[in-house]
Amino acid sequence: MPPMLDGCTPWPEEFVDRYWAAGHWRGNTLDNLLRGWALQYGPRTALVHGGTRITYARLNRRVDRMAAGFRLRGFRPGQRVVVQLPNVPEFVVTVFALMRAGAVPVLCPLSHRTAEVSHLARLTQAAGYVGPSTYQGFDHTAMAAEIAARWPFLRRVFTFEASGSSSLSGGLTTDPSGCHYSPLGSLDAPPEPPLAQSADQVAFFLPSGDTVAAPWLVPRTHNDYAYQAGAAAESVALIENDVYLAALPAAFDFAFGCPGVVGTLSVGGTVVLAEDPDPAECLAVIGRERVTLTSLTPSAAQLLLDALPTVQADVSALRLVQIGGGPLDRATAERIGPELGCRLQQVFGMPEGVLTLTRPADPDETVLTTQGRPLSPDDEIRIVGGDGEDVPDGEPGELLARGPYTLRGYYRAPDHNARSFTGDGYFRTGVLARRTSDGDLVVTGRLKDGLRPG
Repeated sequence: MPPMLDGCTPWPEEFVDRYWAAGHWRGNTLDNLLRGWALQYGPRTALVHGGTRITYARLNRRVDRMAAGFRLRGFRPGQRVVVQLPNVPEFVVTVFALMRAGAVPVLCPLSHRTAEVSHLARLTQAAGYVGPSTYQGFDHTAMAAEIAARWPFLRRVFTFEASGSSSLSGGLTTDPSGCHYSPLGSLDAPPEPPLAQSADQVAFFLPSGDTVAAPWLVPRTHNDYAYQAGAAAESVALIENDVYLAALPAAFDFAFGCPGVVGTLSVGGTVVLAEDPDPAECLAVIGRERVTLTSLTPSAAQLLLDALPTVQADVSALRLVQIGGGPLDRATAERIGPELGCRLQQVFGMPEGVLTLTRPADPDETVLTTQGRPLSPDDEIRIVGGDGEDVPDGEPGELLARGPYTLRGYYRAPDHNARSFTGDGYFRTGVLARRTSDGDLVVTGRLKDGLRPG
């Protein structure tokens, strides 16, 4: 196994051997998997955004040409690039193109501002930034310029222009600090021979779920994320006729790979990117595109249900709605099936990797009241008390996890890692949960500061 990116914690060799032997890790990079999907599903529709429809073959060609464009601009394997884009096809193309160029995307929520983005850029020594010129009244280019003036490693900014905007359409500009600015669309060059890359390497970074100005960074490898997205797709019997609506930000783990964008593409399905989270707009898209699967937060689900009587939308194609990202009250859970005519799936997940979910065949009571079971047969879950010892089923405690897609350490955070992992590699989630007698998890809250053992 080649060394991981400096600052990342690898899985111990015995676990590497175990996950390979079990077939969880298969040695294919995400961008190379896209090549295979393009060959297998070429003329099928991969992405939909408004009136734009992109086939698998065209998506792969665009990724090829953008990757060559990144390399032509001097990006080298291992360099980090902050990606802060809305739910548009360019988000998917950019992330896969950076991976194909050997660079490492740092996925950044669109809501982050200077404090958070500057922190992510500084922590990763990011050589580039990809974001909107301006979006919903916020000037992302000015923010990038401020960060570039402060940190000399950020030398290239690529701006995505929403329809109707053309502030940088004229081409490359350079500011006094030496940072170069150019439209994202200018990254177009003849494809180059594929790079030799290892699936054990970091594919991209996700910010931790901490709602702070300085989130920790979660390194996700090609092997672990391809497994997570594929296993999540299998758990909901996703097939090529499925249509997934990315109603939540695609940069979030929930919408990107649970199974989300990556899982849907892995089976030849169609990903519909919803830039506007308005419930009425989402319902219209569900009807128009015959959406079969989507993922929502509890609050977004409630808004969608409340809007349904006043919106003339055909939701008959829906077969599954995933709810995660917070506690789902039973009253809302009980509305999903009767009002949307589909199955509910409760999901608990973290960018760090641990993922539990109910299964379509589970009894109604399990689906309504629990967050289900771990995704992988090789997920190891413990519920521990304040003394660090396992508690009996039914009693609450802190959820600990380790497995084939759960990190072994945050990026460049040795002190935080010492507090966040046990000596034998379990991730201390900071989440309170209990396990039912049937083996399902019920997440009950978050651990208060200072109560974690040693």
